[in-house]
Amino acid sequence: MDVSIAEAEGRLAELIRAFENGEPVVITRDGKAVAQLAPATPATPATPASRQVRFGTMRGRIDMKPGWDRPLTEDEFLAGDV
Repeated sequence: MDVSIAEAEGRLAELIRAFENGEPVVITRDGKAVAQLAPATPATPATPASRQVRFGTMRGRIDMKPGWDRPLTEDEFLAGDV
């Protein structure tokens, strides 16, 4: 089923039902396809159960210069030269 953007705005619920029933739905502008309804993919949550922390994976890849943790003076901070 091809429908224009203007037509799709007023018939969205109907178009979604048609898609759920297996009918392909293509949205057009000036007769040319610009979008197509597609099944939603389930989001994969980034929960602690799905992501395992591995300590030490950045060891040797980050180089901290001497003095990186030296406190800044107020003048250095306000000047923005750091």
